[in-house]
Order: sequence, then structure tokens, then C-alpha cells
Amino acid sequence: MTKEEQNQTKLKFKLKHLPNLLIVSAKSWFNDNPFNKAAIIAYYAILSLPALIIIIFNIVGSIWGREIVEGQILNQISSAIGTETAETIRGMMLNEGNEKTSLFSTIIGIATLLYGSTGVFFQLQNVLDNIWEAKPRFKNGVLETVFGRLKSFGFILVIVFLLLISLVLTSLLSTFAENLKHIISDELVSFIFTFDVVISIAIIYFVFAAMFRILPNKEVPWKAVRVGALLTSILFVIGKYLLAIYFNELEPGSTYGAAGSMILIMLWVSYTSLILFYGAHFTKAYSQKYLLHQPEKIIK
Repeated sequence: MTKEEQNQTKLKFKLKHLPNLLIVSAKSWFNDNPFNKAAIIAYYAILSLPALIIIIFNIVGSIWGREIVEGQILNQISSAIGTETAETIRGMMLNEGNEKTSLFSTIIGIATLLYGSTGVFFQLQNVLDNIWEAKPRFKNGVLETVFGRLKSFGFILVIVFLLLISLVLTSLLSTFAENLKHIISDELVSFIFTFDVVISIAIIYFVFAAMFRILPNKEVPWKAVRVGALLTSILFVIGKYLLAIYFNELEPGSTYGAAGSMILIMLWVSYTSLILFYGAHFTKAYSQKYLLHQPEKIIK
């Protein structure tokens, strides 16, 4: 190992490096045409949303109770992008169909459901692979697609698991506060509320970390994933509240009439995708500069 490589290996991240790292990441992000890619992800999200909701609703609902899951999901959606959009998604939950069908029809239906629900994450995987310059695992395109879809479904199961944990902890905290509200102090009630918010933020963090770690066809260092997911979560939470104000005050969906709810969903997914792409570029920049994950392209 040369002296220059040894110096690079010893390079440690310091807070004063953050502005330069953010600028480098922003340049890389902007040059990667993120707005077009976010639009593609938003399009696939609309196609995947009904199947994705049905899968999450049925799996988590069968464990924790359908009414509780429906209420929690719709409350989160309503606070983020409005009541009308939440009602549209409620319709997707309820109109999933309960007719008796043949075994063949059931198998085809499940296969279609799985294929549709993984579409948006499959496209996200392609974008992350492009960012990391990852090579396909299989030369055969069919095998690569099947493997990618399986990884996407695995990520859906990760979301289901994290959502279930969030619902359990939130319900336990709410029940505790409700039953003991006449005994416990207001300060403790405030602490419980704050703790509930912290849980929600932690779930967001783990979702982004799982995306950066699981979806790409390349091994991303955990240290870089932790830092990148933290930044992405902070940007997401800030943007979430800003978008909630924008949606609730200006009601951009009203311009599009009956299609307003779908437009709001696409706007929300586009925003989230832009943040996710920036977080991925930041993760890569951090990895290249401080972990020498790709030493041939060290950022100066």
C-alpha cells in the first residue's frame, strides 16, 4: 500500500467536512437526471399501489387487526397528503374482492398481485444499481428480473415487519396513556407522545437503511448506509411537514378534479424519490471518501 493510500485510509469524517460532502452529493445527484427518474418511480407507484396496499393490509391486518391497521395507515396518509387521498386509498383497501374463484384463478391473481406490488421497488433497485454502477448478478435477463422481483418482495416484507412493530408500540403507548391519564403527570404524557414520534422517525430511518442495503446489486458498507439513511430521514421528515402544509393550504389536487388524489400521490412519491436519490448519492460519496469502497474514484 502506498503512502497516499495509507493517508486516504486514515481519513476520518468530521462535521466540518459535511458542507463539501453535501455539495459533492448534490452535483452528482443533479447530473444523474433525478427528476425524470422520480417521475418514472411515481408512475410505477400508481400501478403498484393497489396490490401493495392489499398485501400490507392483509398481512399486518391478520396479525394486528384490520380496523386498527386501516385506521393507522389512513391517519398517516391523511396527515401527509389530505383526507380525500386517504379516502381513495380506503377504497383500494375495501374493494380488493372476496369472490370465490377457482384454484387456477387464485394462483394467477396472487402472481399478478405479487408482480404488481414489487414494480415500484424493482424500479428503485434499477436506479440504485445505476447510482452504484452495479453489475447484474445474472447474464440471463429473465433470471435477473425474477431475482430483482424476489428482492423487491423481500423488501415489502421488511416494511410489513417494521410497520407491525410501529403499530404494536404505538398502540401500547396509547393504551398506557389513556388508561393512566388521570394518574400520570402531563410531563409523562408529553414524554409518551415524544417517544411515539421518535419511534415513527426510527421506522423511517430503518426503511431508508434497508433500501440502501438490500435493493442494490452491490454490497454497500453498513457504516455508509447508517450515515446516508440518517441524512435521508432528516430531509424526508422536514420535507414531509413542508409538503403537508403545501397540500393542505394550497390544495393542488383540486385543480385536477377526480384525478386529484392520484396526482397528489404521484407528487408525494416524486418528492420521496428525489430525497431517496440524493441520500443514495450522499451514501456513495461518503463511502468513496471515507471507506474506500471504490478506491479508483476517490472524491477529492
